[in-house]
Amino acid sequence: MYGIGTDICDIRRIRASLERHGDRFAERVLSERELATWRARSARWPDRGVRYLATRFSAKEAFSKAIGLGMRMPMSWRLCEIANLASGAPVVVLHGGLKTWFEAKGLQAQITLSDETDYAVSFCVVEVRSPA
Repeated sequence: MYGIGTDICDIRRIRASLERHGDRFAERVLSERELATWRARSARWPDRGVRYLATRFSAKEAFSKAIGLGMRMPMSWRLCEIANLASGAPVVVLHGGLKTWFEAKGLQAQITLSDETDYAVSFCVVEVRSPA
């Protein structure tokens, strides 16, 4: 076990940030792929778009806690992507220096996220890969 992290996010707070800062807030938090998904969902179902952004925000917070960095380099919002497998299960996809750092340490992450009307919650477990 390398670390664990959890986060709960008030979706109303995310909605208020979007109202105050517009797309800039989402552009700061989401990767390019996540941003495309967020825009598509927001155009069709605005509430789903807000929940999508809140779950990604929460998952990245939980991941940053699990790796013990918080929001310090090499951890950054846009280098950490929360994607989905074909089954729908969430998965952490890393980019750039964060990916290099994570792989050099031989780590692997498991993440889960959920949302309800007012809250999004995430839990992340980071482990050291066992030798093959």
